[in-house]
Amino acid sequence: MHQRINLNLRVSQKQILTPGLVQMVSVLALNKLELRDMITQEVVENPLLEEIADGEDGDGLASVEELAALETQTAQSADREITEATSESHAEAHSADRDGFEDYTAPAVEVAGTPAGPEPESVEPLREKDSFEEIDFGAFFDEYLDPGYRSPASEDVEKPSFENFLATPTNLTDHLRWQLSLTGANERVKTAAEAIIGNLDEDGFLRRATPEGTVVPMSLEDVAENTGLALTDLEEGLQLVQQFDPIGVAARDLRECLLAQLRSIGMEGSTVWQVVHDYLPQVQNRQIKDIAKALGKPVPVVEEALEFLKRLDPRPGQRYNKAEPRLIEPDVYVTKVGDDWQIILNEEDLPQLRLNLSYRKMLGRGNADKDVRNYIKDRYTSAMQLMKNIEQRKQTILKVCHAVFSRQEEFLAHGIDALKPMMIKEVAEEVGVHPSTVSRAVANKYAHTPQGVLELRYFFSEAVQGPSGHETSLLVLKRRVKKMIEEEDPSHPLTDDQITRMLQSQGIQVTRRTVAKYREDLKIPSTHQRRVKN
Repeated sequence: MHQRINLNLRVSQKQILTPGLVQMVSVLALNKLELRDMITQEVVENPLLEEIADGEDGDGLASVEELAALETQTAQSADREITEATSESHAEAHSADRDGFEDYTAPAVEVAGTPAGPEPESVEPLREKDSFEEIDFGAFFDEYLDPGYRSPASEDVEKPSFENFLATPTNLTDHLRWQLSLTGANERVKTAAEAIIGNLDEDGFLRRATPEGTVVPMSLEDVAENTGLALTDLEEGLQLVQQFDPIGVAARDLRECLLAQLRSIGMEGSTVWQVVHDYLPQVQNRQIKDIAKALGKPVPVVEEALEFLKRLDPRPGQRYNKAEPRLIEPDVYVTKVGDDWQIILNEEDLPQLRLNLSYRKMLGRGNADKDVRNYIKDRYTSAMQLMKNIEQRKQTILKVCHAVFSRQEEFLAHGIDALKPMMIKEVAEEVGVHPSTVSRAVANKYAHTPQGVLELRYFFSEAVQGPSGHETSLLVLKRRVKKMIEEEDPSHPLTDDQITRMLQSQGIQVTRRTVAKYREDLKIPSTHQRRVKN
């Protein structure tokens, strides 16, 4: 049986992301602070990019027309290089026939009355020297652009780096491992303790998340199954870690964590110990009278125990896992001028770029080193692409913001209760771009509005059927649910059914299941947990 070989043609469409398109997408997703860092890094790496200093009028800043002219010039320079390469190949072929003669120099013949040597300068017309010819560009790019280059001043005097004086933030894992290194436990127990430390969450608890999204205590059997360690070693490792600072770390639940803290200060058997050991669910539900009755003690004694309980740390790991404060700077300002709303892109402290025209002249010089010309052309292409992408980012963000705030004028004037539902797809259709472009344009970006500094994603929310058939924003509906609960009677909190009927009476069609979901999203306890008994 012979296998038949056929030659077939197939036409298909493929989406290929060029480096310029990849950079455009990444630049669009950056906020102002990230863009500033990115521009600063590009200026350091690309010598053809210059930052306009304060006080300059911006002369030399490349316009769109100039960028187009530079691209044309770059293409022409490429064609010229092809021609030069062809000429060089012919010259090399011709010189091969004269092999051995290029190194021969005719001896100088001295004529009577005329000194031997070159002809007088008057024979050739004077040619003005070009300053670029006196520069050794090869040495410049090899030495001064080398990442390891150090100026003579920095080589003579060694200055300590500023980073040497900065302390590295210590997280919970580092803090526990440091304590573990100081113990005299054997290697098996230390390995088990390392496994325990590695499975702690941000609060310092030994817990795991289920596929359903709930958090449950992690048993030592689970750790043994995942690590292959012996269960006896893990038990010793757990006891060792639970002795470390902060007290209460490596507990499986809140009860174990609080009991460990009480044990460390010698309060075993006290009223607080009994409350935590046996009646912690009742504490969460504020059932003080039931606890007092079960313990056979007066209510003031139980209340005093609960006050002492507030001094304990329910999340011991958080003191070492504190989130760093995040600096937020608005990307756009929304202000009202007369009867119209104006959107201004925040470009304060953002480096303004221009091209170094001194390097541009070298592209047209045939006597410049070929490697130098290639390097300059590559850097010019990169610089032009970056400047175009920054301008494209600016225009895209402004268009998206105009589309967003033209729909949210009532919000700007009256606040969150006037926020209208809006989807990313609607804005994308109005601007004429893909929804993913709108998503990147609003990602991690903030707007300074009369109602405060808000994330641009805040203005996108689903619609819920509201009064008189109008649509209500989901954020507004959640805000109403939260406000109802805040104004309820603590001794008789509202049930989900009651909240549902109140919303339906206002013309908002929701179900009890939806209200319960909104309450859970707002992290509001259930009716039973919110009830406070007098």
